[in-house]
Amino acid sequence: MNAAAPPPASEAKRHAASALLEDLAEAFPADDVSVGELVDRLDARAHGVLLLVLALPMCVPNVPGISTIFGILMLAPAIQLVMGSRRLWLPRRVRSWTIDGETLRRTLRRGAPALQRVEFLIRPRWWRLTGFPFTILVGLQTLLMAFILILPIPFANWPPGMTVAMTALALLQRDGVLMLLTVPAAIASVASVYFGAWFGLFVLSNAAEWLRHFF
Repeated sequence: MNAAAPPPASEAKRHAASALLEDLAEAFPADDVSVGELVDRLDARAHGVLLLVLALPMCVPNVPGISTIFGILMLAPAIQLVMGSRRLWLPRRVRSWTIDGETLRRTLRRGAPALQRVEFLIRPRWWRLTGFPFTILVGLQTLLMAFILILPIPFANWPPGMTVAMTALALLQRDGVLMLLTVPAAIASVASVYFGAWFGLFVLSNAAEWLRHFF
């Protein structure tokens, strides 16, 4: 599984993550889109795009509990990065799941402008760090971030979400420098678990103490 040569600058721009999201928004005009259709369309970029789609909602305030669901969904691409799989494999039952087409298009179109604002910083460089066998370490790190998201810890969603989003962009743009920056981001994510758990225990213990005195 040798890494292929990095794309020329013009190709990288044409296949930027924001452009890919815009292309996907136009590619599925149907009312419903199956997960299998979406993954097949993405081909070798499915790992990065799926991680990006799952990570972006974690970077903003969201519905409590959604991080657990998205963290579980992150396990599949993370495990396959560890295994060195080039194409994203999903069980047939998962591939048959359908997504509302309008919701998918609206989400993709909203995400593209935000990516465009930061893509001038992201470009193909040190690209070997985004290919096999380095993706084994990338997958293990993403697995750790997914497990953190699964845990019901207050205020601990944003750091791992940002880390996975950075990882996804690094994979999509073949940016090894950005991939290296995910390491301190992952460390911050682990620290957020510690402080989030400490804060949660502090609140619970004080609430229990207050209730004991009250009754």
